Amino acid sequence: MTDSDLERWRLVLGEPAAAMGELSAEARQRDAALQWLYGRDEEHAKRDVRTGGGGASALTTVDWLGDITRLFPKETVERLQRDAVERYEITDVVTDPEVLRTIEPNPALLRAVLQTKHLMNPEVLRLARRIVEAVVRDLVARMATEVRSAFTGTRARRPSRWKQARDFDVTRTLRANLGHYRPDERRLYIETPHFFSRTRKQVDQWQVILLVDQSGSMTDSVIHSAVTAACLWGLPGVRTHLVAFDTDVVDLTSDVDDPVELLMKVQLGGGTDIARAVRYGAGLIEQPRRAIVALISDFYEGGSEQSLVRTVRELVEQGTKVLGLAALDEQANPAYDRSTAQKLADVGAPVGAMTPGQLAQFVAEQVGR
Repeated sequence: MTDSDLERWRLVLGEPAAAMGELSAEARQRDAALQWLYGRDEEHAKRDVRTGGGGASALTTVDWLGDITRLFPKETVERLQRDAVERYEITDVVTDPEVLRTIEPNPALLRAVLQTKHLMNPEVLRLARRIVEAVVRDLVARMATEVRSAFTGTRARRPSRWKQARDFDVTRTLRANLGHYRPDERRLYIETPHFFSRTRKQVDQWQVILLVDQSGSMTDSVIHSAVTAACLWGLPGVRTHLVAFDTDVVDLTSDVDDPVELLMKVQLGGGTDIARAVRYGAGLIEQPRRAIVALISDFYEGGSEQSLVRTVRELVEQGTKVLGLAALDEQANPAYDRSTAQKLADVGAPVGAMTPGQLAQFVAEQVGR
């Protein structure tokens, strides 16, 4: 085992591994930063890993953030910040004005801001908004191309005189030029290449209604729902609605074109009345056969499950496309009540998890029919 390997293990294990040898000056600083965070973990103490000391830490949150930014790579910094907020509830990471003025925005901090913004005074909230704006801007930039490309023209099975590499018809070209195959050279010479035509989908107006559970476990899905709605906004043939719910229902459609403002209005936490939200969504539908309802929830129903299933069945029977999404984010890793989800699937509403791009592709396929 190399010296660098030993040092890594020493940093992982903390003081209980002191017998492994002395740390370099920079490694001691890293060790102090890790101890400041993970030394407070009682589970680590039980396993003789990073046991906490009895004295007060000399580091403030501001000092610690400065140290980890200097001592660790970006990916590690984001993980440490995420653990600080989500695991140890060190809320001053996103509520201390001095921190907010200097901290580098990232998705973990965006989640933290959304979960703690109700604790912030107006000045702190103004500073925290910088994190929301920066991360959302990055998400929109990455997702907009994927979402909008789902609505571009598709290849038609008729020939085109326009010769573009992306529309090259391999099968037709091979068949048309088989007579030019030379066995002795084992080569096929192409005299006449063929291409597809590319036509833009002609679409009628559809409604896409996103019903988003804003309970605490759905933070990532709330963020990606807001950004997805913004990316769908203004696309030809699509009218987007976004509705957030817990035990109450809040229609945020007027802010769909501004995902930052939308997220600043979301209130995470509270109970869940999914049936009430679905009934509200049903009331928005103008043409049932040209409507898509995406219910984004963990499906832990705090209201009437019977009413929820009945309303979803009625929507499906009238010709509305209903999707149940247990997660809408880049990882698409769902955690949800499978019993309730199965009951919705049984009445015709498939339940699963999607990335924003997959949802956009589904919408585009329905709209383009």
